[in-house]
Amino acid sequence: QVQLVESGGGLVQPGGSLRLSCEASGFAFSDYAMRWYRQAPGKEREWVGTISPTGDSIPTAPSLKGRFTISRDNAKNTMFLQMNSLKPEDTAVYYCTLYMKAINYWGQGTQVTVSA
Repeated sequence: QVQLVESGGGLVQPGGSLRLSCEASGFAFSDYAMRWYRQAPGKEREWVGTISPTGDSIPTAPSLKGRFTISRDNAKNTMFLQMNSLKPEDTAVYYCTLYMKAINYWGQGTQVTVSA
């Protein structure tokens, strides 16, 4: 069965960096685009960005460009989200997602808190 497991979240000071990981299993990872979403307290879930199966097309939410970078390692079935220059408004639960055969799969999420 499909499993998506995020990790790497935590508490970081404003201006700091974090690298999130999403380990995938149960499907042919290298065949599918993957996405990151986030949900801040009291807000709707927000799309962060998408990476194509080969990693050569990486649309990212315009407000996050230049600070957030998505990458993947198909040999390790893992996707990454590098977050730099973090701001308090980046505080959220971050999720990796897969859309496959008309089903959206979500991981359990990893909490990122940006605070002094």
